[in-house]
Amino acid sequence: MSGLRNKTGLIEAAPGIRKGLAELPGHLNAETISAGLIAAIFGCTGPPLIIMNAAMAAGYTSVQTISWLCSVCVFGGLLSLILALRYQQPITGAWSIPIAVMLGNTLTFFNINQAVGAYFLAGVLVLLLGVSGLVGKVMRLLPIPIVMGMIAGAMIKFGTGMILSVQALPVVCGSALAGYLVCTKFANRIPPVLGALLIGVATAFFTGSIDFANSQYAFVLPSLFAPEFSLDAFLSISIPVAILVIGAENAQATGVLLTEGYKPPVNFMTIASGVGGILTSFFGGHNANIAGPMTAICASDAAGKDTEGRYAATVVNGVLFAGFGLIASVAVTFIESVPRPLIGVVAGLAMIGVLTQAFEQAFSKGKFKTGAFFALVIAMSGISIAKISAPFWALIAGVVISLIIEPQDFKKA
Repeated sequence: MSGLRNKTGLIEAAPGIRKGLAELPGHLNAETISAGLIAAIFGCTGPPLIIMNAAMAAGYTSVQTISWLCSVCVFGGLLSLILALRYQQPITGAWSIPIAVMLGNTLTFFNINQAVGAYFLAGVLVLLLGVSGLVGKVMRLLPIPIVMGMIAGAMIKFGTGMILSVQALPVVCGSALAGYLVCTKFANRIPPVLGALLIGVATAFFTGSIDFANSQYAFVLPSLFAPEFSLDAFLSISIPVAILVIGAENAQATGVLLTEGYKPPVNFMTIASGVGGILTSFFGGHNANIAGPMTAICASDAAGKDTEGRYAATVVNGVLFAGFGLIASVAVTFIESVPRPLIGVVAGLAMIGVLTQAFEQAFSKGKFKTGAFFALVIAMSGISIAKISAPFWALIAGVVISLIIEPQDFKKA
């Protein structure tokens, strides 16, 4: 396997970017290109709607929203290129959907400069965990079932919001939902979320619910924001973001790569995610990190039987994903023209896989069930104490309750 381990140093040894580039043309084929394209379509359709929802809830301007979306996509794409070429493994970068979901409830308490400061500190935390090699110890203190229970609770509103959206705009949203079901059942080559979006937009256009004529499309560069630091933002944003980057994204990507027979560079992946968080923060982005779902697509059999060459799928995805970030201003303008209920439906459909997986990982193992349950319901409640939002309290309460009720599970872990 091309992913070598450096057993004496902190950063795992690698074949190197030059070797990855030299061998790349031989691995670019219909399978790797199509897998990279599918991963990019997934990342560029439903998930950006999550950022749009969070930005709208926070009262962000179009310029601030564009900068946020542009930064996470461009730097996420760059992470894909660097890690895939360096290690010749399908290690795919993007941004965290669960974090964007969490921010939909949290950003209302802070201005954008405070959010930027919190994102920066989250990146520093992740970087320090990677440099120190303490990632494993931290994750043992934050069991995956409890983290996933919190994620499921924070994300459940997208499922209920999808139903309420159909009630609010039945014809348009109903057609989008039907498009998703048809693509899932009969046209599996078309990503179901993309099919839902296209059919929903077409229905909205023909029923007069949407008007592109008055939309002003223009290329807008991302903006720089000065960080402002506060303890409330650190507790509400920085700590949950750092935990989710490691526990919800890097851990999932690592598991996928191990399953496919790779030896993932865990320390370097963590360091890269920390640097990604620091860089994106100055542009208003919540993080650029290793992405679990997109790594799963590029590392799967869909990218070809030759596991040595699947990193080419990540390279294709990285180019397309970064390119999407560069035209984020056009994407944001388009999405702003779409009826809000339709956005709610498509965002909910995009969350099905992530949400069901969160429930499965929270409760299927039989460990930390009580802690995961309390993390779930506290996150669902949306409670806020001292300007610190529910996800933080969900994690704290889940761990404390498990330590009291289920101490044997920590010993087994």
